[in-house]
Amino acid sequence: MAKKVTRQVNAEIFDFSELDATEQSLVSQARQAVSNAYAPYSNFHVGSVVLLANGEKIQGSNQENAAYPSGLCAERVAIFSAGANYPDEAIVKIAIAAKPAKANDYVMASSCGNCRQAMMEYQSKQSSEIELLFVQPNDQIMKTTVRDLLPFGFDSESLLKFQP
Repeated sequence: MAKKVTRQVNAEIFDFSELDATEQSLVSQARQAVSNAYAPYSNFHVGSVVLLANGEKIQGSNQENAAYPSGLCAERVAIFSAGANYPDEAIVKIAIAAKPAKANDYVMASSCGNCRQAMMEYQSKQSSEIELLFVQPNDQIMKTTVRDLLPFGFDSESLLKFQP
């Protein structure tokens, strides 16, 4: 007989003004990073900021390419830059903002599957949870975690199950 498995996704919605000073700074920088996006094909601009345990903040923005698979999302630009420049520093939080080119307000744009998997890898590597801050319309911010965003994620622990 089949057994039902349920995983609950947890997230909270806050007004920007309810965030602490560090989170407000991250969200503001993610919004700023949106303007650095190179998105001539989708016209969908995304900015991201990674906060490291040492206090460093690394910005990223989506970078498109006419050969579509060659582009990279804002989250991975920031995460990979952090990993390349600060390989031993844990990622504490990531703020993500998105806005269509001609829109007046930000839209909620959850990270794609590739970005979720990349975040899961870094979370597994550092053995500590990464908090996510998604900018939504009307100055709202959704807080969640990588584990909540990817509830059936595949990480290094998953591979250990198959080791002899």
